[in-house]
Amino acid sequence: MTERSPAAKARTAAQNIACANCNLRALCLPLMMSDDELLRLDALVDTRRLVKRGQALFRNGDAFDSLYAIRSGFFKTRLATADGHEQVTGFQMAGEVLGLDGISNEVHQCDAVALEDSQVCVIRYTQLEVLGREFTDLQRQFHKVMSQQIVNDHGVMQLLGNRRAEERLAAFVLDLTQRLRSRGFSSSALVLRMTREEIGTYLGLTLETVSRCFSKLQDDGVLTVNRRHVSIVDPVALERLVHGTATAESSNPPVAAPCTAACQ
Repeated sequence: MTERSPAAKARTAAQNIACANCNLRALCLPLMMSDDELLRLDALVDTRRLVKRGQALFRNGDAFDSLYAIRSGFFKTRLATADGHEQVTGFQMAGEVLGLDGISNEVHQCDAVALEDSQVCVIRYTQLEVLGREFTDLQRQFHKVMSQQIVNDHGVMQLLGNRRAEERLAAFVLDLTQRLRSRGFSSSALVLRMTREEIGTYLGLTLETVSRCFSKLQDDGVLTVNRRHVSIVDPVALERLVHGTATAESSNPPVAAPCTAACQ
């Protein structure tokens, strides 16, 4: 068999990672894009960047010029508090977009750090604006992404404002499973990519409280927890815990708050 040239290998690799062949296409792109539109989009997304676990994709104060669609892996966004501690503002997974925080003043407002080896598609924002004016469906999809971030922010405010610690953790787990299910993964089991301390700073809880709540949910038969592996034993009880108490207090029960809030 004749060995392929480096150029041929590069072309094959490019085809394999093209938007048209991406299994996350339905999450990132509007439906029914023509072949020509997909080719134009592939030209726009001509860079894929690998980010090793623990590395920052961008940091607070970095100049903004691109958005980043997560192709694989998991990220957290964080801010530094006045006393030098870390405040986690969100957890993002494949099919979600990072970098929206930099649009308003062209400077990133947070750090985005990989929780595992990850890959992102780099989308130059100025080119996205040009292409969006040509393809209205693409522009509409981008507006939907920005609108979803606002909804997510409201969900987090609701979660932190009027929930007991156990309810906050239950809502967090429920949201993760729902997001994973939309990507074709199991809705009853997940591996936590973040530490309990990171979960605590996101939910406004101490490390000890997060550990205690996991133990209680396991004792109550709602979850089983083995280190970072979590299985949903009683999904009805989990849903009831997230929605039940609030239903008695309000005619508009809050939904499980997404983890993609604040600095996406």
